[in-house]
Amino acid sequence: MRSLDLLIKANQSNSETVHRSQQFAIGMSLAIGFLILLGKTYAYFITGSAAVLSDAAESVVHVFAVGFAAFSVWLSQRPADHSHPYGHEKITFFSAGMEGGLIIVAAAFIIYAAIQKWIQGLSLEHITEGALLVFGAAVINLLLGGYLLWKGKKTGSLILIANGRHVLTDVWTSGAVLLALLLTQWTGWLPFDPLCAILAAVNILWSGGNLIRHSIGGLMDEGDPDIDGMIRAVLEDETKKRNLNFHELRYRVSGSSLWVEVHLLFPKGVLLKEAHNSASEVEAAVSKRLPVSLNIVTHLEPLREHDELHRKTESPHH
Repeated sequence: MRSLDLLIKANQSNSETVHRSQQFAIGMSLAIGFLILLGKTYAYFITGSAAVLSDAAESVVHVFAVGFAAFSVWLSQRPADHSHPYGHEKITFFSAGMEGGLIIVAAAFIIYAAIQKWIQGLSLEHITEGALLVFGAAVINLLLGGYLLWKGKKTGSLILIANGRHVLTDVWTSGAVLLALLLTQWTGWLPFDPLCAILAAVNILWSGGNLIRHSIGGLMDEGDPDIDGMIRAVLEDETKKRNLNFHELRYRVSGSSLWVEVHLLFPKGVLLKEAHNSASEVEAAVSKRLPVSLNIVTHLEPLREHDELHRKTESPHH
């Protein structure tokens, strides 16, 4: 889901009720994840399957990641303070990146464990019982992951979306595990078990990489063409109404909020009080028209002399 869509959804859903529903979704994900981890661990002990071990490892990562996500949901709702004047919403990007990193760690462990199991010697027992446990876990995770994605997109919560995607990667892992167990049972060829585990690990590496990519983009204030176009269209309309120009537009996404800085250029002879009133009107109009939670700051400059004034104030080193 694009950053602009998330911002709009977050703005439409910005309420205490939504915050409580996000906390509920994360809490439910944590509880279900822990129960599924217990089931998969038991399945591994009765089967000795490398593929089932990889599935259990993915669930361990999920439990840790959801625990941090729960903390992130709480912290992101705290208002700005002296130590964090821009608020705490950027924790959402860090949380998504951490979850992506943990997914990659889990994938690396899965590959290592599968190869080690293959080298040491393969043996499987109670395949049918293990397969039933993995299938049940996959169905539960499919429902949970779908719910978390739906709730995350509805509320504009990157944390819930990242968690939902992680849960769905767990479904892929469980699917590969089921395939490994069934193929092994049908053919009697034991290497199907570690091979399917490795294939599942490669798939979830891709998912973890995407989460990290999105997280880095948010933390580095990466530009978004849709957001840029939306801001410029409104600014051009509002400044034109007041016979003004603008330049030096900058913006960054901070969780569910958008921070904008822009220079407004005024004709010669405009009084400071009039310029300030016009700038305030532009700020209010832009905030009202954009479908996101917006914090906008304007800088007032004369239209004709601004280039010369900037050259005079630039450092000689530049």
